[in-house]
Amino acid sequence: MPTNLLPFPTEWQTGLVLVAHPDDPEYGMAAAVARWTGEGRRVVYALASSGERGIEGLTPAETGPLREAEQRASAKIVGVDEVEFWGFPDSDIRNTPELRSKITETVERVAPQVILSLYGGPEWAPGQPNQRDHMEFSAAVLDAYDELARRLPDATPAWLFENGPAPTHVVDVDDQIEIAVRSLAAHDRYLSVLDPDTPVPDQARRQIESATAPRDASGRHVSGFELKRSRDSRTMVDPT
Repeated sequence: MPTNLLPFPTEWQTGLVLVAHPDDPEYGMAAAVARWTGEGRRVVYALASSGERGIEGLTPAETGPLREAEQRASAKIVGVDEVEFWGFPDSDIRNTPELRSKITETVERVAPQVILSLYGGPEWAPGQPNQRDHMEFSAAVLDAYDELARRLPDATPAWLFENGPAPTHVVDVDDQIEIAVRSLAAHDRYLSVLDPDTPVPDQARRQIESATAPRDASGRHVSGFELKRSRDSRTMVDPT
């Protein structure tokens, strides 16, 4: 492991994955989730929207239930049985009081020790812009965490991480690559429309291999997470 990267904390039992759309957990988090559930940890998925505007050629009324079903199937593959959808509008997710309230209510109800959220920066890399839904949702999660820390500091999750391009902590997932590929491939209808020229399993493998690429000479695959908030330090790791 590179010296500037730390191992992901292990002193927790319940994790809460907060994302904007179906398939968001699968690109960078699913391999780590599979490892954690295999260790007996509880992981809950909460999604702001049902991704109802995400499949070209289908109406939102058709797409929403289809993508919810694909997400539930995908989550089950990595050992997650608790998946909830909040009904916020796909492609118009905003950092509103209503969204922050739902995030806070969910955190208080699930009572996780660790939160995993979406990357909120403007670009994944030069020329690879982030989605507005992701940026707005990420900002809402950070704001909700800060408010919870002010109001109920002892009930605030110990860590809040984002799955982004500049990780501070990593999880060895070398043994979870195949299950992560199957989990992403469960979004079959979505991926088959997104890239009709590439078989879904090939799309899934390419994405997982890229997201978990080894970061040191060991050659072992890792999932990376950036620490954004820590209850113990009472400080923001990244004030932006």
